[in-house]
Amino acid sequence: MFTPELETERLILRPLHDDDAKGIFQLRSDATINQYLDRKPAKAIDDAIAHIKRIKENEARQESLFWVITDKTVPGLMGTAMYYNIDKEQAQAEIGFELLPAYQGKGIMHEALTKIIDEAFNNLRLKVITAYTTTSNKPSSGLLIKLGFTRQEEAGMDEGMELYIKKAD
Repeated sequence: MFTPELETERLILRPLHDDDAKGIFQLRSDATINQYLDRKPAKAIDDAIAHIKRIKENEARQESLFWVITDKTVPGLMGTAMYYNIDKEQAQAEIGFELLPAYQGKGIMHEALTKIIDEAFNNLRLKVITAYTTTSNKPSSGLLIKLGFTRQEEAGMDEGMELYIKKAD
């Protein structure tokens, strides 16, 4: 299993490269994005380089797939999307995504995730995709609902978290 390059009307969704460190640093150090995530903000480009190394190791173990979201006409990383916690036996994975604030609210993530979800169900043969978000992250919750995910109640889930599930048709 490897991360395939995908294309939409406006976007190219491609595998992560070592030279994406600057863009990854922008994402991982952005206070607007980090307010919804349980991670420490990146403090230096070395944090981004280490993150890229971890992603590539996880991909090599077939535990994740990671896409860089780019515009067809403007170079540079706009955001990322990934499948992780891939469980081949259960044919399911968790999806995660983030987009630089300058690109939010323009339908970019909806377009990217529509293609990535299609890839999961039609080519990767996943049956279930899960997503967790904080209750305060209304933009992500709304996006997941638009994409056909349903909110689930889960006993024992941390307060302030929501679980969304989408099943293959």
